[in-house]
Amino acid sequence: MKKEALRNILPIGSVVTLQKGRKKLMIIGRIQEDQYTNTLYEYAAVLYPEGVLNASELYMFQGEDIDRIYHVGLQEEEEFAFRSFMEQKLQDMNLLE
Repeated sequence: MKKEALRNILPIGSVVTLQKGRKKLMIIGRIQEDQYTNTLYEYAAVLYPEGVLNASELYMFQGEDIDRIYHVGLQEEEEFAFRSFMEQKLQDMNLLE
């Protein structure tokens, strides 16, 4: 993951649509690894406004896949502290470019 992408990562609760999608998605996780492919994704989301209907309906994607941002989630001191924590963890794992 690029350091610039991490600095601009959307917070939990943000609502977006993807370039190849029609439904809105609400971000519920960041820096997620697909357990089957071991691919690292920037975001995990659920359908909005439906939320979790089935545990297997989790959408994982990269920031570059986002077409439109409808809402940006809460950004305050805890969010910014967590971003610093994520950056340090990714550096420790040699996953930050």
